[in-house]
Amino acid sequence: MTDSQRADPGGTDLPATGLPRAAGLPGAAGLPAAADLPGAIDLLFAGDVFCDVVFSGVSVPEPGTEVYADGFTVTPGGVANRAVAAARAGASTRILARLGDDPLGTHVRAVLDAEPDLDTSLLELVPGHQSPVTVALTGAHDRSFITYQEALGHLELPDDLGPVGATHVGIAHELPPWVARLRAAGTTVVGGVGWDHTGEWGSHVLDRLAEVDVFVPNDVEAMRYTRTDDAVAAARVLAERVPLAVVTRGAAGVVAVDGGTGTVVEVPTVTVPVVDPTGAGDVFVATFMASSSRGWDLRTRLRFAGLCASMSVTGLGGAASAPRPADLVAFVDRHRPDGDWAFLREALLPAA
Repeated sequence: MTDSQRADPGGTDLPATGLPRAAGLPGAAGLPAAADLPGAIDLLFAGDVFCDVVFSGVSVPEPGTEVYADGFTVTPGGVANRAVAAARAGASTRILARLGDDPLGTHVRAVLDAEPDLDTSLLELVPGHQSPVTVALTGAHDRSFITYQEALGHLELPDDLGPVGATHVGIAHELPPWVARLRAAGTTVVGGVGWDHTGEWGSHVLDRLAEVDVFVPNDVEAMRYTRTDDAVAAARVLAERVPLAVVTRGAAGVVAVDGGTGTVVEVPTVTVPVVDPTGAGDVFVATFMASSSRGWDLRTRLRFAGLCASMSVTGLGGAASAPRPADLVAFVDRHRPDGDWAFLREALLPAA
């Protein structure tokens, strides 16, 4: 790749959704993207919702011993991390998921019902089942998890859902049929993966990139799947198979590669004191998706999502700590009142 390809002129030209569309799909051939249609919701997040029980400042105790945590919270987790973060970032957001009708499930449902801009009409409580629950132990440098989960049945998208601007799906397994239906109707599909517990990191997973428009893994996942030893190199390989590859690098920031132009955009992280990194990746991808409707270029959207993810680690729980507009404005006022962050205050102040 040449130096001119590496230089970012300020962002790539993307359609109205702010996310690239694959050639031949609605939104790429003069047809309206789903986000531009009447009655459209901005974002749909479907998947497993957990009740996260988070303890901070603690590690797994030795057998027969007891340890005390510095902090504690009970918060929605799983796909709820993304849904809450997107809604707080200003996107009209709907969540499709199932919970048990036990006390944990009813608590999580009540918390999500209280989120402005989050539509929970497709969040079902299944009678006679226990909700998925994860206990997270977070220390200064690492995390440990204990999870219990029952099968709650397959998620089905209602026929009368209406237009959806963008949705997020995992590509580690075969995508559900409704993803292709949404994509054919103009929805931008953003893909993600998780840790491969088999250790295989099979290339067949990357074959599913043909079914998505944007792919957002972390650096370890990206390097394992592409057999590379560098996040930028991994992003370039991924961008050969998807219109936009975005690789998060934790404290090292994020790198994105436009599959059409080869443009590489690298953005540093915002340094903050870390309390609990749980869900930071979810907050990043959700707020990146939510920012697409603001008309910002790619670099600005990456910076915004990075700021939101950084702020989420300053408190306990991914969903609970996802920043609201007022939180972002306060951060900018405290730390960067002028200069290149001034636009963010102007953009968010009406919503704050």
